[in-house]
Amino acid sequence: MSDFPFLTTLGVIPLVGAAVVSLLPKGSARLAKPVALGFSLLTLVVGIVAATQFKTGGGQPQFQLTETHSWIPQFGVSYALGVDGMALALILMSLVLVPISLLAAWNDVPEGGRREQTYFALLLVLETFMVGAFAATDVFLFYVFFEAMLIPVYFLIGLYGGPRRQYAAVKFLLFSLFGGLIMLVAVIALYQQGPGGDHGFLVSTLTGLHMSASTERLLFVGFFIAFAIKAPMWPVHTWLPDAASESKPAVAVLLVGVLDKVGTFGMIRFCLQLFPEASKWATPVVIILALVSIVYAAIAAIGQNDMMRLIAYTSVSHFGFIVLGIFAVTQTSLIGSELYMVNHGFTTAALFLFAGFLIVRGKSKNITDYGGWQRITPVLGGVFLIAGLSGLALPGLNSFVSEFLVMIGTFQRYQVAGGIAVVGVVLAALYVLLMVKNVMTGPKPQLVAGPDGTLALGDDGKRPHTGVTDTLFDEPDTRIQDIPAEAKVRGSSIRDLDLREKTVAGVLVAILVVLGFFPKPALDLLRPAVSQTLHHVGVDDPSPHADANPEGSSK
Repeated sequence: MSDFPFLTTLGVIPLVGAAVVSLLPKGSARLAKPVALGFSLLTLVVGIVAATQFKTGGGQPQFQLTETHSWIPQFGVSYALGVDGMALALILMSLVLVPISLLAAWNDVPEGGRREQTYFALLLVLETFMVGAFAATDVFLFYVFFEAMLIPVYFLIGLYGGPRRQYAAVKFLLFSLFGGLIMLVAVIALYQQGPGGDHGFLVSTLTGLHMSASTERLLFVGFFIAFAIKAPMWPVHTWLPDAASESKPAVAVLLVGVLDKVGTFGMIRFCLQLFPEASKWATPVVIILALVSIVYAAIAAIGQNDMMRLIAYTSVSHFGFIVLGIFAVTQTSLIGSELYMVNHGFTTAALFLFAGFLIVRGKSKNITDYGGWQRITPVLGGVFLIAGLSGLALPGLNSFVSEFLVMIGTFQRYQVAGGIAVVGVVLAALYVLLMVKNVMTGPKPQLVAGPDGTLALGDDGKRPHTGVTDTLFDEPDTRIQDIPAEAKVRGSSIRDLDLREKTVAGVLVAILVVLGFFPKPALDLLRPAVSQTLHHVGVDDPSPHADANPEGSSK
């Protein structure tokens, strides 16, 4: 069964699902959601079966489940797929998050019809491209998937996002295209440095090339800029808060939780493996950028009133930790960064989706429009707290293990950088706990709702000036007693999570807890990939009693 094309199948199933969802007759549009969910679950099942064929013992080749076919032989381009432990872990994370996101997005497009079909079809197309990007072992094929992911995301933001969706979608597209075009030049130049031939773009063919120092550095910069934009790192991060804030929560999950990982994945797969000497040369600058990302984004998160923007800024900070661990280039920091990529995907999904559940009920993204919601939606309040605690890396939850490994590994080689990064850990506790406090704690809010379900919050008999969407009140001084009795409800009438939402929350919380208490299977899967990376870079872990050496110790 090891010869079965698992990776191609993982890409084809959601693509077929997208076609089926799109072609449903008008009278059957209501089937779009269950059909899309069914195809995503089938993809997950095939992914799990594929994972059982992956061997984690010693002596295995770098890539397993490989498929290699000549695609454009005149240009040396192959249709080549394969996974190591890192790629497999990220693919499995993606396959789990897609059905969770689809279930959470059940009511994202209430008008139904073709518009709803297109929305769910685009999510499935995006799944195909995500799998392709993580599985590609041909550099040009990777570039194709890297750019193709922009198409469904652009339409998901631009057609279904918030009031500033067009601005956010165009900004996302321009930033990504800029990075992609620079990388394309570097991809072509890299091919010219290799031996060429029908399979001249294979990662295995381009690994270990002998290049001049200046050429290797230029190629490294070309790849790194594209990955830094995608990651996103300061100062090319500004597209992310806009895109995440204007997206539907399910789209934000796949954008920040999965697509952005292609950036940090690419730094390990291509920057470190193909350009090891240039990676060492660039390490001081990259570490400074990572530290700025950690601290700046954490401070920016504290100042946000928009919940979705706050979560987006926390992700910029977390990506700083991931990049710091990558370029510290120790076994502990690298395995911590790879695990961080997986854990961050699930933590971000929980934060975005639970915030989305709250926004559906409160009709506002602004933190100041809330307070005391733990008293009227206790289940939502509880899972929101757990997601927040995972975001600040509380021991016992998934993020703690990966963040701890990154910090320990960084301290092994760069004590000063590790000390600065600790500031980000402290600030994370501040922005998460402040958000949870301001949204969930306090006195029970009083609510007035009209027949259309719009809400106003307050307990003084007047409409509060908080920006909460409300069509019941035309004048700020309209009093509650002036509203018809049948339009009045108290806070207890706001429903807590329903069965569908509890299913989403239960799965995510279970993952956060299991990966927090039992990360060993994930670490065992990732460890061989880390060893391969260290071998390609040519560095050893520093001696526990040796002085830190910024260049690493050569083998």
